Order: sequence, then C-alpha cells, then structure tokens
Amino acid sequence: MSDESNETAPEPQKPALRVVKGDPTPEELAALVAVLAARSAAAADAASRSRKPVRSEWGSPARAVRGVHRHGADQWRRSSWG
Repeated sequence: MSDESNETAPEPQKPALRVVKGDPTPEELAALVAVLAARSAAAADAASRSRKPVRSEWGSPARAVRGVHRHGADQWRRSSWG
C-alpha cells in the first residue's frame, strides 16, 4: 500500500513578467529583461556604496594615546604590558 496521498505536488512558480497587451517579439522581451536586470544591479550597487566602511581598530587614534603610568615597586616591568 503506497502512501502517495500525503505527498504534495510543488506549487508552480509565478512568472516574473507577464505580457498584458500586445504581442512582443522574443528580442523585445529579451531587451526588456536586460534593462530591468541592469537597473536592479545598479540599484544594488548604489545601495552597497552608500554604507560607510567599517574602520579598522589599527587606525584608531585611541591607539596612539599612552596609558596611565603607575608609580611603585616593580611598575617599570609592568609598564610595557598596558
């Protein structure tokens, strides 16, 4: 006895573009898809360039500031540890 009734068929995908009026040629549809893809890529590129780059801690001005020097016995040895 097969249990095929529980298996569901995959849903068909909806088309990204649909021609509502007219009869475009395959070349015209290809040109339209190319223009839409180029605009989408340009928008994604512009969005990625608008974000500020993350600044590395190596270039942080706080690294140039020396820490507090503590006075006392044996502190000259520990002064290089930070």
